[in-house]
Amino acid sequence: MAEHHFYLHADWPGGRNEVGQLKAGNLHTNISIPPEMDGPGIGTNPDEMLLGASATCYIITLAAMLERSNITPLSLTIDSEAIVEVERGVNTFKKIIHHPTIVLPYDVTEVDEKKVHRFVTLSEERCMISKALKGNVEIALEPDIQIAQ
Repeated sequence: MAEHHFYLHADWPGGRNEVGQLKAGNLHTNISIPPEMDGPGIGTNPDEMLLGASATCYIITLAAMLERSNITPLSLTIDSEAIVEVERGVNTFKKIIHHPTIVLPYDVTEVDEKKVHRFVTLSEERCMISKALKGNVEIALEPDIQIAQ
């Protein structure tokens, strides 16, 4: 069994509204509390990073499934949204909504088009970040699959 290890280092200078630094592999960025939560909003924040992890895992998983089936989209993009609920001062990450957009060539076969529809759902089920969040954060899909004219 193979194991992969990932490492992160963060420096935090002090209080709640400070700005820290994060380094993890190729990711080097400032971190702070987002302005929506009355923070300085400098760099990124845990909410954006969790959303980013979920969205990038999903789209990479989808791209791999398409590639293994020899389906080459003209375009593959994703917009994602996170919903954080605040109740009595407690923040809870409630839901992620992925909006993948897949543009297929005009000559795509009906069989391949059906595969793409199936892969949209399977990608969320197989993404390791989705699996890690399962039972804690709802993940919804609102795909837009288009065929080029």
